[in-house]
Amino acid sequence: MTSFVGTASDSEGARRLYEEDLAGDGYVMNLTRVWAHAPDLLDGVGAALARAAEVGGLTFRQRGVLVSAAASTLGDAYCALAWGTRLAGEVGPDAAAGVLAGDDTGLDASDAALARWARRVARDPNGATVADVAELREAGFDETQIVAITVFVALRLAFSTVNDALGAQPDAELVAAAPAEVRAAVSFGRSPD
Repeated sequence: MTSFVGTASDSEGARRLYEEDLAGDGYVMNLTRVWAHAPDLLDGVGAALARAAEVGGLTFRQRGVLVSAAASTLGDAYCALAWGTRLAGEVGPDAAAGVLAGDDTGLDASDAALARWARRVARDPNGATVADVAELREAGFDETQIVAITVFVALRLAFSTVNDALGAQPDAELVAAAPAEVRAAVSFGRSPD
């Protein structure tokens, strides 16, 4: 069993999601099998994430930092493996594994500020302070970007929460593709498929 929900009914949306996975990854991801029950919801979450990243001016590397830090704080192995691997391609496997473990010494000051903010939002958003937001300003982000970055992290947490609550297991292929450092850093969440 790769999740807690059964196979989605055959639909145009489900087939589209499966075909996109096959074309991009060569297999259908377990999380796609979950979201295939409601492809329009996944499309909406994806569109909102893309818009937040655009408004925030987020690079691929910055998105990798935010998702890796937030997912690991939440305890989501699936997104931590996926985005930890992507981040490793940008900053190297040791720095990516560090972000997953809460150590940002391999990042520049701006990326480290993003990682700390993502962890704050994931761990205790009510504990955020004026000083936390000021750190983002000092790292070069303006007010609009700070709002967009926060929306991006919150949406990623929602996405992860759905996957985790419905039991989506990290794909064996995803684990195999991750650098050893990233695999070692992901000692939390659901075990792989």
